[in-house]
Amino acid sequence: MVLGWREWAALPELGLAKLKLKVDTGARTSALHAFELLPFVRDGAHWVRFSIHPSRKRPDVVTCEAPVIDYRPVTDSGGHQEARYVIRAEVVLGRMAWPIDITLTNRDSMRFRMLLGRSALLPGMLVDPKHSYLQGQPEPGSAERWDPETLE
Repeated sequence: MVLGWREWAALPELGLAKLKLKVDTGARTSALHAFELLPFVRDGAHWVRFSIHPSRKRPDVVTCEAPVIDYRPVTDSGGHQEARYVIRAEVVLGRMAWPIDITLTNRDSMRFRMLLGRSALLPGMLVDPKHSYLQGQPEPGSAERWDPETLE
């Protein structure tokens, strides 16, 4: 599977049918734009509720909820450290879907609402920095699910 430097993706478990992401092999963990973060407990587990503007060009707001798998410091490309919630969600790129870890941070000033970090890439995936949107629009209903734990 060859990805362009930017791609369309879906995060169906979060209610995000389509958003643009930047493939960033310099970032270890994926990051998703989030604001109004509100931690809460559901059935004894830690969760977080957050809002997102899926598009920079439209004022739409989607409210999402996800279990928290970690809360850890992350250093951005400018060397600034920030404590972030980490969630796990299925990402759909083209006709493939697999679970990835995603940190939540305010990316309002950034061009892309999501970064796909290198730890989210499956073995054998390549990134062609000269091309964009090689995988086309995401197809959540017909995507083939992959389990990164079983791939070598």
